[in-house]
Amino acid sequence: MATSFQRPAMMALAATLGLFGALLSGGAQAEGKISIAQQFGIGYLILDVVRDQKLIEKHGKEQGLDIKVDWNSISGATAMNEALLAGALDVVSAGVPPMLTIWDRTKGKQNVKAIASLGSMPNYLLTNNPDVKTIKDFTDKDRIAVPAAGVGFQSRTLQIETAKLFGNDQYKKFDNISVSLAHPDATAALIAGGSEINSHFSSPPFQYQALENPNVHKVLSSYDVLGGQATFNVLYTTEKFHDENPKTYKAFYDALAEAETIIKADKPAAAQTYIRVEQSKLPLPLVEKIVSDPEIDFTITPQRTFIYAEKLHELGVLKNKAASWKDYFFEEAQSTEGS
Repeated sequence: MATSFQRPAMMALAATLGLFGALLSGGAQAEGKISIAQQFGIGYLILDVVRDQKLIEKHGKEQGLDIKVDWNSISGATAMNEALLAGALDVVSAGVPPMLTIWDRTKGKQNVKAIASLGSMPNYLLTNNPDVKTIKDFTDKDRIAVPAAGVGFQSRTLQIETAKLFGNDQYKKFDNISVSLAHPDATAALIAGGSEINSHFSSPPFQYQALENPNVHKVLSSYDVLGGQATFNVLYTTEKFHDENPKTYKAFYDALAEAETIIKADKPAAAQTYIRVEQSKLPLPLVEKIVSDPEIDFTITPQRTFIYAEKLHELGVLKNKAASWKDYFFEEAQSTEGS
């Protein structure tokens, strides 16, 4: 069974419940209003640009609509999904596996689907244990930090690779050495050494920081598991919001598309936007390095998401079988060459 730190989890739950109360006082909004929640990190740069340049408002005005945008920050896919289903938020963001989980749960009911990708970027499984060269080298003495043990993007990616190597019946083999810990804390533990946390399935920008330490090395990339460049985070919403707010939804989608263009046209400026909007203390050269990394593509086009849908259904995690990636993305995204 996956290990977790109970006190932070309880604090997160309390904070989430408090957030629900605050958000529900206004409720998820009708046409001309949109409430959006994002998590933290460079993976949300497209949203940072949308917010910084007020692109939703811009594209709303092109349709003769003044859109009020409510921005929120929530940590963790579970809290995101609960807020969405409670009607506290219109649009939320998380990794591909958590999105597929809520698509699966709500199929035939709220019918949650993805809006767009927030970009393709690798997540690295890192360790400071010199004896671990591949995941086959992990033992019961190791501890792998992940944001959401057993259920999050990193854990599901590790489970898929584990099933490939050890068989589908063993896909949870490393859940018992997985520990739920936020990326910043896991990174600090990995760099410092000397704690039970000697490994971390990380994400940008944290993996770049950790790899600057000579005692830390990469064991696996999510791109290795998925066969190439693949979507990390996605945006998603309910069928109700999509269908009842066509102008607002279009303005939001068009804003995302413009943000992608802006980032690709001037990556140094995009790095500055990230630091400004996120109030990040990361050095600008590091952020510029990440934004310019050829492995990273800030695109709204989904890439290799269907691998998760297929494999998680095969493993029994998802009850519903998707015929293609278009089954769990709204039609606006389907004009792209996604996967």
